Amino acid sequence: MKKSSILAGALLAALLSSGAYAANLSIVYSSTGNETAELRKQLDRFEKETGNKVSIVAMPSSSSDNFGQYRLWLAAGNTDIDVYKTDVVWAPQLSEQFLDLTEAAKDVVDQHFPSIIESQTVDGKLVALPLYTDAPALYYRKDLLEKYKKPVPKTWDEMAATAKEIQDAERQAGNKGIYGFVFQGNAYEGLTCNALEWVKSSGGGQIVEADGTISINNPDAIAAIDRAKGWIDTISPKGALAYQEEESRGVWQTGNSVFMRNWPYAYSLSQGADSAIKGKFDVAPLPVGKEGEKSAATLGGWNLAVSKYSKSPEEAVKLALFLTAVEQQKEMAINISHLPTIKSLYDDKDIASAQPLIPLWKPVFETAVPRPSAPTKVKYNEVSSMFWSAVHDTLSGNGTAAENVEILEAKIAELQGGSW
Repeated sequence: MKKSSILAGALLAALLSSGAYAANLSIVYSSTGNETAELRKQLDRFEKETGNKVSIVAMPSSSSDNFGQYRLWLAAGNTDIDVYKTDVVWAPQLSEQFLDLTEAAKDVVDQHFPSIIESQTVDGKLVALPLYTDAPALYYRKDLLEKYKKPVPKTWDEMAATAKEIQDAERQAGNKGIYGFVFQGNAYEGLTCNALEWVKSSGGGQIVEADGTISINNPDAIAAIDRAKGWIDTISPKGALAYQEEESRGVWQTGNSVFMRNWPYAYSLSQGADSAIKGKFDVAPLPVGKEGEKSAATLGGWNLAVSKYSKSPEEAVKLALFLTAVEQQKEMAINISHLPTIKSLYDDKDIASAQPLIPLWKPVFETAVPRPSAPTKVKYNEVSSMFWSAVHDTLSGNGTAAENVEILEAKIAELQGGSW
């Protein structure tokens, strides 16, 4: 071998080891609360360990807005983005655009809850790695319930009655800005989650059932949506029709709501030093719509997928594996109350000490209700959009629940065609 070739090889090895030839990666990431700041800390560690550089492409918290943008980028074969943070329901729609992670993750998949791995597997292809799971709860002001000698409500009607009584009494006592209940009423995916909980816990089904049957047009579902309409401008501000997660949390955390429906991320923030309600609240399973029904928390959760258009696919896969690993999931659980997807972490003493909510959440999400993404497949987002639009119209006073649900049923049937 020529001396020049040996020198060139040595130089290349030195450059690689110094990081000069390391990959520049981008991760698309939507967040709520302090999530992006915590992610940046983990990315800094990954950069130090690998020599790669990672930039965050920040996205809004609305999952439906993000999905539309993702489809545009992926359809265009965007090579600037390597890793995508994906909603649990997106796997069937986007599977063709992402790498199969089955082989890369073969040594770690058994650490995760099987149902979550299953939700991210399409035609035998592991589309994304689980990052954290999610299921909402009823947040309640335990100080106010104690003050007015009220139990934690078990039904939606009981919640509304308690909310109204405490709201009115507090306003009369001078707390003019308080409301009874805040939730996510904007016309977006979050409203699908909220309304599915009202409907399912009232015996009204899951919009489209597991066998593909369109079930939404039934008396129990209609009654559940009508019930929620009655909350607007009585126990919930009219502005709730534009609320997403953070707007709800803003009202709640400043002490201006008796109850709130929200995801686990809001727990640690509500216990923060700057929170007006620190130490004054607790959480419980969501109420039911009808005696004998089960609480119906919508299954949420986020995952990491690797774009098939990535210029550095091997390094991108390493990044996804790193962020979804035990150490990083534990850190996110402790610091921002993310629910891990790794089974063993629910028995972790450090997590239980820092976030006592997390061990209690295991049965909540193990029995959580999935959105109908499995039966509707690639048409899920259209079904969801039709559903949340019909619900939002009803809450806004544009047509009755019965009228809007009947129209919704016809639209979904037309979308379904011969089969899903």
